[in-house]
Amino acid sequence: MTDTTSLLSTPFGAQSTAADVIAGVDLAGRRAIVTGGASGIGIETARALAGAGAEVTLAVRDTEAGERIARDLAAATGNEQLRVARLDLADQASVAAFTAAWQGPLHLLINNAGVMASPLGRTAEGWELQFATNHLGHFALATGLHDALAAAGGARVVSVSSSAHLRSPVVFDDVHFERREYEPWAAYGQSKTANVLFAVEADRRWATDGIRVNALMPGGIRTNLQRYVSDEELERLRLAAGTEAPTWKTPEQGAATTVLLAASPLLAGIGGRYFEDCNEAAPNQPGSRAGVAPYALDPDAARRLWQVSEATLTA
Repeated sequence: MTDTTSLLSTPFGAQSTAADVIAGVDLAGRRAIVTGGASGIGIETARALAGAGAEVTLAVRDTEAGERIARDLAAATGNEQLRVARLDLADQASVAAFTAAWQGPLHLLINNAGVMASPLGRTAEGWELQFATNHLGHFALATGLHDALAAAGGARVVSVSSSAHLRSPVVFDDVHFERREYEPWAAYGQSKTANVLFAVEADRRWATDGIRVNALMPGGIRTNLQRYVSDEELERLRLAAGTEAPTWKTPEQGAATTVLLAASPLLAGIGGRYFEDCNEAAPNQPGSRAGVAPYALDPDAARRLWQVSEATLTA
């Protein structure tokens, strides 16, 4: 059980914005990638990093939209070092092309993109779409960029998870819903647990390379991520769970914990942890949608997921 007295706390909280947590931080000379950087909290993450002087690559499926956002962010921040590159996390050929094209060191990798509670879909390989996009795509991206991260010295990887990880562990016996009935939220929850387990194992493996990896819950933000989820569906789920109505954050607040993990000196030397509202999360308590599930930080499950992911990608 986690010792709550040893949890890392910061001066920031649920109402803090990305601008708040990065104030005074100089990222000149640093290079960052933000997946899903052309929508929602991805835009605000990119804005904060660019505003602090970083070179930021928006890794997006829709490069036309990415170019529009890049122009807007350059105008808003005065930083012309905004790049756009195509990346479809559900397409392993796209991920491989992206990593092969990257040159030079990489200081910050923000695994932000995702799909939520979508109808059943499968990739060309037959993988369940949410797991393939949210976990396997980012796993292939991060491992493919490992050498660039190691070359940077002091690199950070940020894995954007969700409180929905509380809905399901990774079901190793049937990850891709080949035998069990598909349920959109269970699939999403499993993929978000995988995001946390990735951070645990990647940090264990890569800390000696100077790469630290953490995961986070950004908070409830109404963005395009919820395109498959109506307000009525969210209310039904809340009532079924017996939890309080969510307090929605602005996108600027939603990006705060991501930016904190990516750029704040308060996180120097910290890895393998899960954060929410700009602080390390305590263990989840029954009936609550806050905190982290023990299975999401289980080192054995993290190790197993890494092995399964490698085997899946090389099969």
